[in-house]
Amino acid sequence: QVQLVESGGGLVQPGGSLELSCAASARIFTINVMAWYRQAPGKQCELVASITSGGTTNYADFVKGRFTISGDNAKNTVYLQMNSLKPEGTAVYHCNAKQWVGLPIEDYWGQGTQVNVAS
Repeated sequence: QVQLVESGGGLVQPGGSLELSCAASARIFTINVMAWYRQAPGKQCELVASITSGGTTNYADFVKGRFTISGDNAKNTVYLQMNSLKPEGTAVYHCNAKQWVGLPIEDYWGQGTQVNVAS
């Protein structure tokens, strides 16, 4: 079992920045993939960014060049630095961890942190 606790959400003006944190109860270098998803009101949950245990990152097209995902093994924490935020970035942001050795894939979620982008 991996527990994930997000923090760092809040209200920010368009064009502003926020950094989200996801503290894991396990050593993150043992977790195959950690990711940030978001769900806006009335919309489906969508992948924002991911990072593998080897440090490979992947970003959704709508955040490329503005968001950065990173991990701190010493703190067992994954971060999402969000710059140049847009109003459509308003959503609940969830941390996700996927862990596997063969099948099945173990899938863990945090409770989410609310981000509101508004003037």
